[in-house]
Amino acid sequence: MAWFRKDKKPLKAEDKRDVPADVFEKCEGCGEILYREKLAQNLNVCPHCGFHLRITADQYRALLIDEGTFTEMDAHLRSGDPLGFVDLKAYPDRVRAAEKKVGRGDAVLTGTGALHGIDVSVAIMDFRFIGGSMGSVVGEKIARAGRAAEERGCPFLIVSASGGARMMEGIYSLMQMAKTSAVLARLHEAGIPYISILTDPTTGGVTASYAMLGDVQLSEPGALIGFAGPRVIEETIKQELPRGFQRAEFLKEHGMVDRIVDRRRLKGTIALILRHMRNDWPAEPGAAVVGGGE
Repeated sequence: MAWFRKDKKPLKAEDKRDVPADVFEKCEGCGEILYREKLAQNLNVCPHCGFHLRITADQYRALLIDEGTFTEMDAHLRSGDPLGFVDLKAYPDRVRAAEKKVGRGDAVLTGTGALHGIDVSVAIMDFRFIGGSMGSVVGEKIARAGRAAEERGCPFLIVSASGGARMMEGIYSLMQMAKTSAVLARLHEAGIPYISILTDPTTGGVTASYAMLGDVQLSEPGALIGFAGPRVIEETIKQELPRGFQRAEFLKEHGMVDRIVDRRRLKGTIALILRHMRNDWPAEPGAAVVGGGE
């Protein structure tokens, strides 16, 4: 009955099927191998453990802003080289390479649009552009987006994802901390809501300025949020840090984050908060309940 039996033969190299490298992605939280197309449909949140994989500025824009309402601002701005910075790879070359990779002139996307029908001004950072570092262009674009919110009288949202200040621009990068903070102070005086959304990672000078100045501080689950790195802190204070230090859950427990929100509920949660802050509810009964958070 040989025709019912299949002889086992070792696989050869030529028998291996060609699978494109971008079809699957490994979850950093649980190690599960995920089908990338289905992962994208779930907003890059692992369906098994809820781990939030990083997404781009354009993906956050599509997530938060109503379709067809976004108008980009200041896309033409580009970083200079104020220090004539020279290393193994010159700073201007790094900027050009990052622009080619990301398709944007710097590490932040700014503009205006509508979020569940609410007029907003937004600034969304992109970690892919030199680690989401804050240079002169990032600070200027965020400041202009903040002034646009002041002129329009609309809420301001910043989605932070950054490794900190861009030290290739020296003091010019550090000045952006004061500039952006001053604009946010003007919004506060005018009674205009500012919501800060913290994603993984939010560190360095960004944490030391606009990222932690929100009227409401929201964070994605598990996001790394801090100023200096854990190793530097331990070496400075000569103590071992507690488990989970600088993660969103630790910061919420200690009062530095107001709410941790699943990415899939982020837009609805922000809309609910803004309507509450502005006492601006739709006329239709029940229409205001657009989402929730954890």
